[in-house]
Amino acid sequence: MAVKTETYEFQAETKQLLDIVIHSLYTDKEIFLRELISNASDALDRLRFEAVKKPELLDPEEELEIRLDPDSDSRTLTISDNGVGMSRKEVIDNLGTIAKSGTRDVIAKMKRAKNSEQAAQLIGQFGVGFYSAFMVADQVEVETRRFDQKTGTRWVSQADGTYTVETAQREQRGTSITLHLKPADSDEGLEDFSQSFLLERLVKRYSDFVAYPIKMRQRREVREKDEEGKPKEAGKTEIVYEDKTLNSMKPLWARPADEVKEEEYNEFYKHIAHDWEDPLARMTFRAEGVREYQSLLYIPSRAPFDLFFPDADYGLQLFARRVNIMDACRELLPRYLRFLKGVVDSSDFPLNISRQRLQNDRHVLQIRRWLTRKVLDELGKMRREKEETYLKFYKQFGAILKEGVGQDPDNRKRLLPLLMFESSNDPEKLTTFDGYMERMKEGQKAIYYLQGESRAIVENSPHLESFRDKGIEVLFLTEPVDELLVQQLTDVKDKPLKSAAKGELDLAEEEEKDEEAKKQEEEERSSFADLTKFLQEKLEDKVREVRLSKRLTESPACLVGGEHDPSPHFQRLMEKAQMASPGIKPILELNPKHPVITSLKDRLSKDKEDPVLTDYADLLLGYGLLSQGSELPDPARFNKLLADLMAKGL
Repeated sequence: MAVKTETYEFQAETKQLLDIVIHSLYTDKEIFLRELISNASDALDRLRFEAVKKPELLDPEEELEIRLDPDSDSRTLTISDNGVGMSRKEVIDNLGTIAKSGTRDVIAKMKRAKNSEQAAQLIGQFGVGFYSAFMVADQVEVETRRFDQKTGTRWVSQADGTYTVETAQREQRGTSITLHLKPADSDEGLEDFSQSFLLERLVKRYSDFVAYPIKMRQRREVREKDEEGKPKEAGKTEIVYEDKTLNSMKPLWARPADEVKEEEYNEFYKHIAHDWEDPLARMTFRAEGVREYQSLLYIPSRAPFDLFFPDADYGLQLFARRVNIMDACRELLPRYLRFLKGVVDSSDFPLNISRQRLQNDRHVLQIRRWLTRKVLDELGKMRREKEETYLKFYKQFGAILKEGVGQDPDNRKRLLPLLMFESSNDPEKLTTFDGYMERMKEGQKAIYYLQGESRAIVENSPHLESFRDKGIEVLFLTEPVDELLVQQLTDVKDKPLKSAAKGELDLAEEEEKDEEAKKQEEEERSSFADLTKFLQEKLEDKVREVRLSKRLTESPACLVGGEHDPSPHFQRLMEKAQMASPGIKPILELNPKHPVITSLKDRLSKDKEDPVLTDYADLLLGYGLLSQGSELPDPARFNKLLADLMAKGL
């Protein structure tokens, strides 16, 4: 038979897009193998669909498979399948025009069939995957024969703007793609793709769950055996070639849970998360309906070191019909759930031309919303039914859940019951907002909290003195994210959140005051007016106001902020991060019943020029700064004043 060879030019737009594919479309050159295996899987799917109408196409003894045949000597790699194959016309139409792999036409025909919905799920929705071969090959040869034709077709191109098509004699239906590999170049991201061990690793990473076996012939040395079948120590060796299946074809998320051992789940987690410990918990979700997708998610036992790094990578592995499309798809989860590891698999993910970016944001958003709700509900169930496990989880990841209060207002009602805090109620146990509100005093109008660097600092703060006297519980917020939390969360179940160290706090307001009490307060303010005015003048560069306090019962003074001021703890964090601090002046509050304050009042009334009064102004400011964990503006002066005071006392 005469070989009919013709030369064609790629369409103009195809030349431009081909250049993009080769040089900049894909970030990892190695994913060419994923693309070609996926196309081979599509061809096998289409053959099975054709066999519904023509059962004779499939021999019961024949196995549908994908083969890899590397040749390091000739530096070639061949990817073959025994699928539906292509005719000469299909080769020209599908390989001569980019973004037209034949899939669209097949889906259009199948949608008109009776079982269109089921059939459409079998077909890949990818565009230019074939052309990724030119990233690693100088020349690509395609040999194919359609299932219902007797002769085949050979397509050859060097990505130089032209390709040739000729008739080929091929005994078996299907397609073989032979890549004449470029030289390995680490700078260009080109490894030696003719090496079996590398191909095996890539299949395991990207195509482990493809529904058909991916086989590769491997060389093995076998030593001569004795009569008992044991290898002889000095026996001859024989070279044996045998097929090895590289993929498992067993996605755990698609199998019934009772068929998968716990060890299998744990090993899969270690594989995808690169962790050496078993996960803390596992979640399996399945959505059915117009959109169908499955997910297998894990909570690690420990938080990674880069959990709070802004540039740290995160995201779930994205699969489309068991093919790994993306290792870290951030779009599938909100950032505050970045600790989760796992996979999401959908049979109808719409993808763009690179298959690395999702095309239909609305579809991704739907999955994101569904997964977020499912995860939060599962965490809520864990908190109620497995308290010990939840506490382990919260110790590692509770802080980033708080980020969700501001990031995800739609799920705030699901998030709030999950948050836990230290409090003045119990030195050991954490509490929830619900637990706090169950213990609130009758008539208590607010949920009170205090911020600081640690529990030790917060629970010894003078701001808590009045709360202790009245038996009112205070939440201790000791994490950096808590400042953002209280800015974004103004109330819980109609109970306002109020800082114990901000604003004018009068716990007596929880009870009704009689006229006599109000009169006594006014007289007290008038009695100390000269002292507060004097201290305000002396400290005008350091405090914005001096006033009497209703939160102190034991300490002489404390510093407080305005209702909407950032806490001193937050300002210190900003300074450590070398960020500009707001520089907001605090308010100095005095305890009118403390001996130091009453003595200062009396001393001022006798001699307004007494230099000791100025010294005590600085001492009171330093006392307030130290009690809240802040640095002194002039430590040397404070130490000298303190030493002088101690000497006078002796």
